Parts: sequence; structure tokens; C-alpha cells
Amino acid sequence: MTAPLHDTPADADPTADISVTPSGETRAVEGRSLGRIAWNRLKKDKLALTGGIVVVFLVLVAIFAPLIVDAFGHPPEEFHEDQIDPLLSTPIGSWGGINSHFLLGVEPVNGRDVFSRIIYGARISLLVGFLAAVFAVLVGTVLGVIAGYFGGWLDAVISRVMDMLLSFPQLLFIIALISVVPSQLFGLSGTGVRLLVMILVIGFFGWPYVGRIVRGQTLSLREREYVEAARSLGAGRGYILFKELLPNLIAPITVYMTLMIPTNILTEAALSFLGAGVKPPTASWGQMLSTAISTYQSDPMFMIIPGVAIFITVMAFNLFGDGVRDAFDPKGAR
Repeated sequence: MTAPLHDTPADADPTADISVTPSGETRAVEGRSLGRIAWNRLKKDKLALTGGIVVVFLVLVAIFAPLIVDAFGHPPEEFHEDQIDPLLSTPIGSWGGINSHFLLGVEPVNGRDVFSRIIYGARISLLVGFLAAVFAVLVGTVLGVIAGYFGGWLDAVISRVMDMLLSFPQLLFIIALISVVPSQLFGLSGTGVRLLVMILVIGFFGWPYVGRIVRGQTLSLREREYVEAARSLGAGRGYILFKELLPNLIAPITVYMTLMIPTNILTEAALSFLGAGVKPPTASWGQMLSTAISTYQSDPMFMIIPGVAIFITVMAFNLFGDGVRDAFDPKGAR
């Protein structure tokens, strides 16, 4: 009884349910699901596919970071003072000490392998970005559906909570919270505690954005004919929510999640840059940028490399997210 997620695309042939063979016989044509239509559109978007390939590559790099570092780098916390000029405290050689043994050079002063720290930094950024987005989507979807479907005082209360959270200074709250959180929490310590706090707080302040979108879509969908038909046939609220409404919300939720992840990555980098992220010596792109402030004049490569890593990651997610949005758009020409 579930209706299609979107209206029929403009370029679809209304008579496409049958076809005529050369012998004059007619045969039924297999219908296309929304996922298949979206995939056919997405395949035509070269920029989105490129972004998706880069995203998959980054995820694989983060998963297999230990193997990659063992093969091409050095332990991320290992010092290499022999690669540092003792008088200037800068890497020996040009381009930040890049050579066949240190593919992206070494850090000033201590000589840690920049390549290894970039690889391990990808783990932190992607972990926080993805898990915070999942948390925000789960909470936002549940509360958005409840507010949009039931309405009344529930809608009023949830909507006011959304407005309050959207006006709250997220970065300041996380910085203040990090300073009072104990060093051990739920069996975690040090970097683990800070990662947990960042994921929960970023996700908590991100769910109102998802909740508003889901609430608006639910307000529209609950008045559709197929929902009224299900209700008239005696379907309960649980059936309507899980079988009629949620399947039709997958597309906008997926689109918004792909666009939320890069924002979370930038937030994590900003927090690490300000000293409220992961603790040293754990590698983080934002932390590397913060350290590079004092040495960028003598060793600009140490600032350029993590900056480029953040730029490529966020750009790839944005390109892929834009492509997914266009693919699910029923009025799109692609």
C-alpha cells in the first residue's frame, strides 16, 4: 500500500508499462524503483561519482590505516630528530623534508611522520563526522515524525526545543563541556572520552536540522491518499508510521545525511584546532593546523598538507551529497 516516494519523473513515458516487440507482440516492461531511477541519474553525474570514489577511498584509508602506515610510513608518534635541523628546528631538505622515506615530510621540532599522522587523522575526522551524523539522523527522524504525525502539543513542544537548540552556540558549549568532563567516562579515558563527547554533542545539536525536514515531509505525507486509505482500512499508528511514512522519508534523510557529514568534519577540525578536540599525541588534522601556526613561515608545507586533506575530504562529500540530492529530485533533468 506504500505509495511511491516521489511523483513520476517528467521525462517518463506514461505508457511505458507495455512495449511492442518486432513481431507485433506486446510484453510488460519491468517497473523501476526509486533507488534504480536515482542510481541511473547519479551515474550520469561525473562530479558526484568522482566525489563518491574519493569518499570510498578515504574510508578504506581510515580502515586500513595501520597496514598503510606499516608499508609506506613510520609510527605516527615516533620522533625522528635526525630529520630536523638542530639550529632552525625545521625539517632537513626542501618541501618540509619530503623524501622517499617520508612521503609527506616530517613535523618541525620533533620529526614525526606527517604522512602517518594524516592517515591516522582521517580516522578521527571520518569517525566523528559519520557517527555524529548517524546520531543526529536517528534522533531527528524519530522526533520529526512524532511532531509531524501527531501534531498538537507534541508538535509545539518539539518545535520549540528545535528552535532553542538551533539558536545555541554549539562550539562554545562543547569547549565548556570538555573542560568539566572527567578524564574517565563509561570505561573510556583520554582521547576516547573527548571523541565520545564530540560525537554526542555535535549529533545532539545537529538533530534539529534533520527534525525540521522530517517534520515538514511528514506533515505533507500524512494527508496523502494512501495514508488515508490505510487508516480507513483499520491500520494502526505503528503500521502507518513504519510502513507508510518512514519508507517515503528515506530519500530526504539520505540526502541530508550526506550533506551533514562534511559539516561535522569541519566542526571536529575546528574543535581540535581550538584545543577542545582529541588530546595530543593522537593525530588530528585540526590539531596539526593549530601546531603549524608557529612554524608556517619556516615550514609552510606542514600547514598546507593537513589543510589540503580537509579540503579534499569536505569537497568530496559535498560533491557526492549534491549528486545524491539531484538524483532523488523528481523534477531533476538528470
